[in-house]
Amino acid sequence: MTAFEASVTYNKITRLSADMPSKRVLVTGMSGLIGGVVRKKLEGKYDLVALNRRPVEGVKCYQADIADLDAILPAFEGVDTVVHLAAEVNDGAGWLAFRDANVTGTYNIFEASRLRGVKRVIFASSGSTISAVERLPPYDAIVAGRYDQVPASWEKVTHLSPPRPDGIYGCTKLWGEALARMYSDDHGISAICLRIGPVRAEDRPMRSREFSIWCSQDDVGNLIERCVEAPETLKFDIFYAVSNNKWSYRDMEHARQVLGFEPQDSVDKFR
Repeated sequence: MTAFEASVTYNKITRLSADMPSKRVLVTGMSGLIGGVVRKKLEGKYDLVALNRRPVEGVKCYQADIADLDAILPAFEGVDTVVHLAAEVNDGAGWLAFRDANVTGTYNIFEASRLRGVKRVIFASSGSTISAVERLPPYDAIVAGRYDQVPASWEKVTHLSPPRPDGIYGCTKLWGEALARMYSDDHGISAICLRIGPVRAEDRPMRSREFSIWCSQDDVGNLIERCVEAPETLKFDIFYAVSNNKWSYRDMEHARQVLGFEPQDSVDKFR
């Protein structure tokens, strides 16, 4: 190779390297609804890889069960940020399914992140961590659409409100939030928890309760992208993920202040 040819080759490699995304982001559960939304939002901006039980076409995919720590470790090599979406969400699944996916599996995600030096884990928590508050006024009236029974002044549920999980699923998501806090405090991982409201394939509310807590696909995708891009100084936090719904009882001001996130969609256009 001549000096000129070597120079051309070097310039090509340098140019390609500059064009390639520098941050590697691992998404668990990419074959799911929110996983697909996240893929569309992040693809091309980051070096995107998937950890999934079934193959994901068009992206590098590690196939493994998150309940098996040794099996998932290779997926974490060279990863900067993990977006952990994989979970058991079916209320009828039973304790063993919740244990394997949401308890053992979530522990394995954080532990694999620690072992491989991942800087940030974005954990898909759930509004189910606090949704039993809907049994109390005024939240019971709000989710039932009885707005004439809602007092003029009432407090939204914030990230500082005491947890009030609805069912075993909500309890397992609180376990994930506790893990996030511990791995942040003890191991320096930036851990961000998102209490995500209902995100539907139809991209609209499907029952009356969701006129309060619905989250559009665009809004959840944009919020997750904001979390990926957040400064390294953000070591731990909890945010709600709902759209700009008039009767939302879940606070979005915290996400606005910390992440600069403003939901763009509103459930009210479907009324």
